[in-house]
Amino acid sequence: MIPQAKTNSTLRGAEWYIFLALLLCYIFTLPRWADWNVNSRFDLVLAIVDHGTLTIDAYLPNTGDYAEFNGHAYSDKAPGTSFLGILPYWVFKTFGGRALVEALAPRVSNSALLSTLDPNGRGLVAENLYVFAALTFATFFVVALPAALLGVLLYRMLCVWANQPRDALILTLAYGLATPAFAYSNNLYSHQPVAFLLFAAFYLVFQTTHGVHPRLFAALAGFALGWALITEYPTALIAGGIGLYALYKWRNVQQLALLCAAAIPPLVLMAAYNYAIFGTPLPVGYLYSPLYMNLHHVGLISLTYPHPVFLWQLTFGVQRGLFPLAPFLLLAIPGFIWFGQERKWRAEFFLSLWSVISFFLFNASSVMWQGGFAVGPRYIVPMLPFLTLPIIFVLNRAHARWTRVGIYALILISAVLEWISALSGQEFPQFQAFPMVEYSLPHLLAGDIARNFGMFLNFKGLTSLIPLGILMLFLTILYRSILRPRTRTPVAPPEPRAVLH
Repeated sequence: MIPQAKTNSTLRGAEWYIFLALLLCYIFTLPRWADWNVNSRFDLVLAIVDHGTLTIDAYLPNTGDYAEFNGHAYSDKAPGTSFLGILPYWVFKTFGGRALVEALAPRVSNSALLSTLDPNGRGLVAENLYVFAALTFATFFVVALPAALLGVLLYRMLCVWANQPRDALILTLAYGLATPAFAYSNNLYSHQPVAFLLFAAFYLVFQTTHGVHPRLFAALAGFALGWALITEYPTALIAGGIGLYALYKWRNVQQLALLCAAAIPPLVLMAAYNYAIFGTPLPVGYLYSPLYMNLHHVGLISLTYPHPVFLWQLTFGVQRGLFPLAPFLLLAIPGFIWFGQERKWRAEFFLSLWSVISFFLFNASSVMWQGGFAVGPRYIVPMLPFLTLPIIFVLNRAHARWTRVGIYALILISAVLEWISALSGQEFPQFQAFPMVEYSLPHLLAGDIARNFGMFLNFKGLTSLIPLGILMLFLTILYRSILRPRTRTPVAPPEPRAVLH
């Protein structure tokens, strides 16, 4: 086995490259403006910080995603994402956010951003610009930063099984930039924060099984699982799987007690939030959503049983299917076969497989499987890191040149399709039967590109992505000349008590 110090020095440069590359790509595009889902979550942040209340009555015109109870409007979303946004927004508001916006307003008013606005809208109203800047600031800390850190954790786990760190690097970038994870990594949805929390919990538990801070990491994993539950309720499926994984790997009452105890504070916080609004600790917000009452009262809050037609649409359908949008993820099928043959990693195999299958079946059980305005099947985004893991076993066996070329071609095609879908238009695709043809490509060809920082430099349309391309080229040159590992020695799976770092 390679000494740990050497492994650390070999991999740390790649970790910095992954983190910076993903973060740069995520934050270059600005969060979606006038998105009901995003607004509902940020309205709660504004209500708590600005008005000291849980009601979003003052912001109701900007969203249809709300619950109506006792004459007041509330966000109908799980509150975890909004709770995370409170501190960033308070910092923005307290330490000169409004003054900064006022100083930048003339620059914004003379930029290419104006071309992205609805000609029949209100334009760059000062208060709207302030809220949008605050949303951008909060989204950086709540979504983009954790999403980039998730890339680092995924890379570390992939290196456990990769014959070459290069393959782990390629696969991590493919996950971050060529799957629907990209679209949701700088928008105030819950999917990427939850993906980070779940995968971080898995990573922490895995580390403790190799002797790394068993008590501290057990507590941190428990808190991450608890916060995931109050951020996206269906994550109970994956969180439960991670709990069973910990039970199997530890068989230590003290560690399990720490994990469970650390999960309680977030759950208590959510219970208090629900009780203050609805008079019950249970998460019942969706039952009071007036615009979706007919859907939320089907079965158990829209859930019945896995429908084959919905499962097909989530996997291979052209409207929301995962694999037409990210075809390289099909490599997970043979990957799982080879993953399952690794007896030493049988527990990790079952956890990954459970995470994928349970989320597909759960969302195929909902009459709301489409996910509204979305890029791909957005409800399954939290399980994508677990779907990516087994692909490393395919890369390990891809020795022939043309096999490699085929895999890289699938990744490139996935990246192109994902970026077209995520960046075309000022909203995500709606309910078109074939969004790529009916929505994304027409907007792309018309030069209607999502708002981004390139537009501050007066670049328009596709040319607004030029600054991002230059920055990524510079970062890649820096990595290859300075940060890239100098050794080609493969990273061996850690023996018991080994430390990844």
